[in-house]
Amino acid sequence: MQTVTFSELAPAEFRRGIDRFVAVYTAAMNPPERMLSGRDAILDRHAANPGFRALAAAAGPVLAGFTYGFHGAPGQWWHDTVAGALALSPPPGAAAWLTDSFEVAELHVLPAYQGAGIGRELLLRLTAGRSERTAVLSTADAESRARRLYRRVGFTDLLTGFRFSGGEPPYAVMGATLPLRAVAEPDAPRPAPPPSPRSPRPSSW
Repeated sequence: MQTVTFSELAPAEFRRGIDRFVAVYTAAMNPPERMLSGRDAILDRHAANPGFRALAAAAGPVLAGFTYGFHGAPGQWWHDTVAGALALSPPPGAAAWLTDSFEVAELHVLPAYQGAGIGRELLLRLTAGRSERTAVLSTADAESRARRLYRRVGFTDLLTGFRFSGGEPPYAVMGATLPLRAVAEPDAPRPAPPPSPRSPRPSSW
């Protein structure tokens, strides 16, 4: 495979590439047409969120993959929707996963480049050096390549079979304490919610 280079994108650079990012998303996910409507506007809006970070993976002139995320905060649709569900989810205090979180909003790799470690490298670079205590994301609730990747670097299921709307497939909401595992490890059982911001941070973090 051709050498892949990774680059971090400022919000303005990210916005200029939105059409290409939506094309990668479409190729990787094959979503129904209704899920593509307004997708470019969503990415543009996300680029204004606090703590925004984006990366692209290029194989020569080909955009092989991309990822982005931002600091999760009340008032954001995904954050508020998941916070409401976690507040009702055992164990008590599960919503603490979102108290100081980095939301991995998108991570996609073209099918021809999947399985070569590009997604893992994008994810590790995206979350490296973040000040947040946790990273959170949602992915299709299936035993997919993406789900296995998330588990190997430290993510665990917080919600399963979760539907953001009646017309969407079920999702798994996953969380991990930061930093992520740089070396893949076996799947771990679901940990207790992270300490609240008032609690001392364990030295292992």
